[in-house]
Amino acid sequence: MNFTDYQSKSRATAKYPVIGHGVIYPTLGLVNEAGEVAGKIKKVFRDKSGEISAETREALKAELGDVLWYLAQVATELDLSLDEIAEYNTAKLLDRQARGKIHGDGDNR
Repeated sequence: MNFTDYQSKSRATAKYPVIGHGVIYPTLGLVNEAGEVAGKIKKVFRDKSGEISAETREALKAELGDVLWYLAQVATELDLSLDEIAEYNTAKLLDRQARGKIHGDGDNR
């Protein structure tokens, strides 16, 4: 499946309240789901000596799918395609790499 297909198919399942602006609800969902991914990784190091089991991997796959769903909805609400976002991000990172600025911090490096 490609990003365009995913974004279109996932949109058919997007049923959520509009809170002020349509982007608010899916943005809050995105942050929540990303936190769930982080929590599962944290517990890998706390409880499993850093070893990611097959069961944990499957749980992470499910959570990452939720992250992707919310990301697709945020993008759609902003009239952006996931393809456009991926292309922009790749070009930005390759440009930083070419200029020796892949490390460090700041958006405009």
